[in-house]
Amino acid sequence: MAVALTVVVPVKDEAENVGPLAREIAAALAGEDAEIIFVDDGSSDGTGEALRVLKGEIPQLRVLQHGQNLGQSRGIRTGVRAARSETIVTLDGDGQNDPADIPKLLAILRRPDAAGVGLVSGVRAARKDTASRRMASRFGNTIRSRLLGDGASDTGCGLKAFRRDAFLALPYFDHIHRFIITLMLREGYDVRFVDVNHRPRAHGRSKYTNLGRLLVSVNDLLGVRWLQRRFKGRTESKEI
Repeated sequence: MAVALTVVVPVKDEAENVGPLAREIAAALAGEDAEIIFVDDGSSDGTGEALRVLKGEIPQLRVLQHGQNLGQSRGIRTGVRAARSETIVTLDGDGQNDPADIPKLLAILRRPDAAGVGLVSGVRAARKDTASRRMASRFGNTIRSRLLGDGASDTGCGLKAFRRDAFLALPYFDHIHRFIITLMLREGYDVRFVDVNHRPRAHGRSKYTNLGRLLVSVNDLLGVRWLQRRFKGRTESKEI
């Protein structure tokens, strides 16, 4: 059965974080006709079992599981494809995104004058990451913005609200989650930005390193730039 909202959370080895995060999401969605989909992306630390236990506590929780680790973008795509709503919210699974900000993003996406808006993206106003990570992110965002011209200052924020059909219309590739803003603009959708909270990681450790991100970003940037050049723009068609 269709619901009004689907929250998608990709997770990898976050056994200690999924319980508190799922409860916070459920509390933030009080009064919403919503489902919560956690996608366990090949965890090896008991994340899947922790999520199975939570299903007895949180009725709107659904759990999908990859047989192997495929990455954050694939986790998001799996959740979106399984969603029973046309409105999607995504959060990172480490608990650093604040579920209390979800209504703020939805308010913008659901405005009567937002028919052309495909995506509302969070911008972490006060990041709680290490200095080296903040510097690397600032450098990467500056280079990416100059090359792609999308006006985005924080592509790494996992808190986003978007239309399901708009996301599924994007050309998919692994690591697409860092280029959703650019590709939404490419398809002719408007993108809005809103400041959101950012919290320190309570448990576990990041799955990314600065060097690892740099190595994959070069090829991804060139590929997305190619996609921009090889697209003549969105159009509407009608049967006559």
